[in-house]
Amino acid sequence: MIEDISILRQAMTSRLQATETKFHRFLYHQINWENRLIGIRGYRGVGKTTLVLQHIKETFPNRQSVLYASLDHGWFQTHSLYDLAQYHQQHGGTHLFLDEIHHYHNWQTEIKNIYDDFPTLYIVFTGSSMLHINTQAGDLSRRLRIYTMPVMSLREYIAIEAGVELPTYSLEQILNDSINIASSLSEQMIIQPLFENYLTKGCYPFYKEKGDGFEQRLQETIWLILERDWPALEDVNYSTIQKTKRLLMVLSEAVPLTPNMTELFAAVETNREGGLRMLYTLEKAGVLRLITREPRSVGMLRKPDKIYMGNSNLMHALSSNTNIGTIRETFFCNQLIEAGHEVYLAKKGDFVVDTQYTFEVGGASKTFKQIRGVQNSFLAVDNTSVGDINRIPLWLFGFLY
Repeated sequence: MIEDISILRQAMTSRLQATETKFHRFLYHQINWENRLIGIRGYRGVGKTTLVLQHIKETFPNRQSVLYASLDHGWFQTHSLYDLAQYHQQHGGTHLFLDEIHHYHNWQTEIKNIYDDFPTLYIVFTGSSMLHINTQAGDLSRRLRIYTMPVMSLREYIAIEAGVELPTYSLEQILNDSINIASSLSEQMIIQPLFENYLTKGCYPFYKEKGDGFEQRLQETIWLILERDWPALEDVNYSTIQKTKRLLMVLSEAVPLTPNMTELFAAVETNREGGLRMLYTLEKAGVLRLITREPRSVGMLRKPDKIYMGNSNLMHALSSNTNIGTIRETFFCNQLIEAGHEVYLAKKGDFVVDTQYTFEVGGASKTFKQIRGVQNSFLAVDNTSVGDINRIPLWLFGFLY
């Protein structure tokens, strides 16, 4: 039986005191906090913990009714999650916020038991983007409302830097009305310099804390994903982790890469099955982007046709290969995919989005030559404020979420 949870309350109090509420990630306003069981999944460093702490700070004047705990806290080495929930509920608790859920063994079954046994208790948990919700184990599927948090969009970065909340636009709105939308936004501020800064450091909210140390912190974040999060989720040995690091560093200097799998996997001394597993793990972690020409089969690890870094900040942090053309393509893929769109390689042009729109990505001088005659084709061009019909400023795709 638990005698005291004061160490967890002290940790919660310290974190709440350090949590600012000036800026909220877009997901904060989309979550239905009235659901009894909420999961928030996302890449390490995108602000999941801050979002949860902001909600506690702004919603619960009576802190006795709420408890926040990170599951990687040493307290859980000698105590169970179920016992914590029982203690909290018996002492008037109504809401339980559990961070880094993937660090707790057999978490799905225990969360299911807590949900069933304490029907007045509301539960919110956060976990890695690599977190797999097994709909069989613990039968969470009927109870759980899961949300996914991507990296920050350009729009969110502008909200921090310029202190201005600008609207989001659907892809269809951008394609059909880009001149008016871009004109309206450009009248409010000069966006190009903010866009260029975003490409270097704007994808992760912690850039504000680290300043010149941002790239080093981002590198450390990637190593934490591989060294701590991955082993907590899957049975993976030290050798595989080291080979995955080596694979990432090889790719960081080569992207965008049309891979020769035999040569690529030989370079890190692994076979095809092991190499594909590494690639898909890095993609689930948000570190790589694997692009194919056709939709993937569910559950099947197939060879990607082209490999990019997950976002442009990762390129700057890991690679000396910061070619502007690659950065533009990486930004385009990142913002579209994070907004929920499907992106494939195109036969003509660079990308096909949602199997119906073709895009060529480039600088201000880019022409329609490569996509001439292709239906529903568009240019996404850099260094452009407004654009023209079917010629859309690249930065505008940063307003999808």
